[in-house]
Amino acid sequence: MSGDSVETADTYFGELAVLLSEAGMPADRVGATLDELAGYLAESGDDPEEEFGPASELARELTVASAPPAEPAANAHTWHWTADLFQDVKMLNEYGAQGWEVDRVDVKGLFISVRDPEHPQQWEYRRELIAPGRRESVLDRLAPDGWEPCGRWMRFEYFKRPKAASLGPAAELTAPPQAPGRGIFLSPWFYALVIVLILAVVTALLRIEEPSDGRGTVLGLLVGAAVGTLGVVIVVWSAARRDKRR
Repeated sequence: MSGDSVETADTYFGELAVLLSEAGMPADRVGATLDELAGYLAESGDDPEEEFGPASELARELTVASAPPAEPAANAHTWHWTADLFQDVKMLNEYGAQGWEVDRVDVKGLFISVRDPEHPQQWEYRRELIAPGRRESVLDRLAPDGWEPCGRWMRFEYFKRPKAASLGPAAELTAPPQAPGRGIFLSPWFYALVIVLILAVVTALLRIEEPSDGRGTVLGLLVGAAVGTLGVVIVVWSAARRDKRR
């Protein structure tokens, strides 16, 4: 990072530390959280506000995520779930048609969804890839059509709008199905990607026979890249987006 970038990051994390402390997060947890975020930022090299959003918003998400689970409201049902990027929009719209409204996406990438059991309404969703510094222009483009942001995960932002705008009273459900008994939805494409990466690693390892002619170095780099990519996939889906159902 440049000197200006370091100063910007220090200011951002200083403000975040104060907000987290004021929200009641223990000091050791604040320190661990800041270390984790700073490490991620050092790898990406981005501006902290572009990467994580305003410090006040991030502090709210972090304190909500770390707080003890609250009792569901008497007039609402809550469901925590996730899906891979190959089918998340499809699943959002499928369950949006069953009355599930995404309230937010938490820091683990889980869709925190609620449904009013008395007057459930249908919802529809879309996902946008947000480039650095382009969030406001995306919001301005989608707002006239009724789309409002409902959560972010990495560079992806999710938007929702009620179907009542187009369907009218028909958008209200009379007998919605129960919440699914599972909270993780992985598509065949996700498993295919994992299998391809594993096969690439095995194939490269089997072909490293003559390191003296330079091929060993090239194949070693390929193996490293494949292992690294596979590691990212495994970490993202077994840790960052693990099932947190109540």
